[in-house]
Amino acid sequence: MALDPRRVAVLGAGTIGEALIAGLISNGWREPGEIESTGRREERVDELKEGLGVEATLSNADAVAGAALIVIAVKPQDFGVLLDEIAPVVTSEQTVLSVAAAIPTTAIEERLAEGVPVVRAMPNAPSIVHEGIAGLCAGASADEPHLALAEEALAHLGAVVRVAEPYMDAVTAVSGSGPAYFALLAEAMIEAGILLGLSREISTQLVVQTMFGTAKLLRDEGLHPVELREQVTSPGGTTIRAIRELELAGVRAAF
Repeated sequence: MALDPRRVAVLGAGTIGEALIAGLISNGWREPGEIESTGRREERVDELKEGLGVEATLSNADAVAGAALIVIAVKPQDFGVLLDEIAPVVTSEQTVLSVAAAIPTTAIEERLAEGVPVVRAMPNAPSIVHEGIAGLCAGASADEPHLALAEEALAHLGAVVRVAEPYMDAVTAVSGSGPAYFALLAEAMIEAGILLGLSREISTQLVVQTMFGTAKLLRDEGLHPVELREQVTSPGGTTIRAIRELELAGVRAAF
């Protein structure tokens, strides 16, 4: 099959895969008919067809035929089987984008034909609501056009930063695992609010909106975290006392 420069194959339309498909369509980057996704069960294939209007199949090999961009979004434990299935049909004219955690580009390249461009990304959980961020790196055969195509696709899940592959573990530690750190912080603050007499509902609303608003201040106003902390911290006030307790507890060192 001739290569279609607009065709995208999303292999493994789970949480991130489905979010990506929805983002590509909602922003008009691709039409539903230009996307083919895969599922492991017939019921899942039917859900993708009906819910998103895309083409869907059980066959990963069929899905990649003619696609300019191939997104691998299966769980790491399913990676080997999938690569064995698509290896005979993937060519060096296509771009392979992997969003599977912790799998290096070399592990993908060695299972595919020589010269296939491989790009690796680490999107995080907020990608589901298109407010995520992904670290992106190139494999041995991937150059600027391949990176640009992958970055353009991932931008529909949120922001994208490019790093060298040795730093992908750091990306995973900071932004990949980061939502869990913020969730732990939110949990602790909500419990503190309850201890102070607030209802769980009100305490949750206060904490979540405060986190959301703070993130927007840091991002949209370009404030340095120190600037924002100093704006909120009055001399001899309650905030500085609370921060002192956090510092004494070793929070900064623990992070």
